[in-house]
Amino acid sequence: MVTVSHSGSPPEVEWRAENLTIPERTERVESTDLEIKVLGPCRYQSPLVGRLGQRALHQVGEADRVLLDDRYSRVVAARAGAPADLPDPPTFELAGPRDRIFFDPAKLRVGIVTCGGLCPGINNVIRGLVLELTHAYGVQTIFGFRFGFEGLVDGVGQEPLVLRAEMVGSIHQQGGTILGTSRGGQDPGQMVDRLEALGISALFVIGGDGTLRGATKIVQEIERRHLTISVVGIPKTIDNDIHFIDRSFGFESAAAAAADAIRSAHVEATGARNGIGLVKLMGRHSGFIACHAALACTDANFVLIPEVTLHLDGEAGFLRHLERRLEERAHAVIVVAEGAGQQLCKDAAEITGAGGPTSDASGNARLKDIGLVLRDRIARHFGGRGTEITLKYIDPSYQIRSVPASPSDSVYCWNMARNAVHAALAGNTEMLVGRWHGRFVHVPLPLATRFRKQVDVEEDLWMSVIEATGQPATFG
Repeated sequence: MVTVSHSGSPPEVEWRAENLTIPERTERVESTDLEIKVLGPCRYQSPLVGRLGQRALHQVGEADRVLLDDRYSRVVAARAGAPADLPDPPTFELAGPRDRIFFDPAKLRVGIVTCGGLCPGINNVIRGLVLELTHAYGVQTIFGFRFGFEGLVDGVGQEPLVLRAEMVGSIHQQGGTILGTSRGGQDPGQMVDRLEALGISALFVIGGDGTLRGATKIVQEIERRHLTISVVGIPKTIDNDIHFIDRSFGFESAAAAAADAIRSAHVEATGARNGIGLVKLMGRHSGFIACHAALACTDANFVLIPEVTLHLDGEAGFLRHLERRLEERAHAVIVVAEGAGQQLCKDAAEITGAGGPTSDASGNARLKDIGLVLRDRIARHFGGRGTEITLKYIDPSYQIRSVPASPSDSVYCWNMARNAVHAALAGNTEMLVGRWHGRFVHVPLPLATRFRKQVDVEEDLWMSVIEATGQPATFG
């Protein structure tokens, strides 16, 4: 189902496309949705020309493009019997350094802000931005805003840090963010006031879905004032739920840490007769971490994700399948994403306490704790049947999101950062850098936040989970 709401000026269209397959979402995108905004003509020769050579740089306005839908069958179907004037298929602009740039690096003042929950690799991205800006382009003034968007509000947040190359040299070896982070919406007008006061002409925003929506509002305010400020996003979410990018940074590191937790649950489960290891992982609306972590260690027997409705009771329900597993193997490992089975939780008081808040500072609904609910329902189910079980509940969520980036993620973060710098210096705005079909591309912010990326239960990832665990495709 797709719902559309309008707010703001100009009208902002917000899409919610739950349970659409990836091809269905792709079909709803037109070529105009992939156009990247630019601040103006690029009048300066890039300093990278001397270092990299002309062959390594893209000609401004002539960068190659990457197909949105790269399936050969789709290309053939689109062209079959088509008129000669058929529009080209939707394509993303290829990221990378340009031969000419919009800003004079010697005069450019830059801001960096990190928002939302922690994620492996944030410090890597900060480091990459600072080093690329400093060493590749010669930018001298880089501000790091403290504790999220509140740092962009004068009189509310702390004074920004002045970031230099020597300050960030080793920060990639630790988790978290040296700038701090927070949730919550701040007034775009006040944030743009701060950018103007500091003379900032390029802002890098590191965050997830909500943060990127906030960045779009900043762009709208900048345009309302007719200012020349580039806003470039770098997608951060361990849930991997930002659409039209292959994966967000930190996801691979988080999945690896989650796999270790599953291995521990397996050890606990096999150490007792009728042992059950229950692991709750992050994944509010998307079960990517649960799926990838389970496949990485192959010890999980059940993977429960938000995209698949969870029914506990009945002959085809989850509890009956768990019974059979214990009867056959005398142990089981269950991996559940935090957003799974929310309809099974009685009310928010189970988690927040009576009268507790039902949403966080960013307006996201506080999820009910399916891990605790599932733990108690399993214990009650087998207790009522006189079957003795030993159940160990593991919730490693905050440990997972605070680990340092893995080597693979470190490389990915560096490439995200340097391509974000190239885009900003070329005057691109209201966009993020992502990887699509293995190539780094520019993705407009409105498109990146139009859909929520979820596990497609008709595609290979979920099918591989079904094969690896032996569980049914659905319960109930």
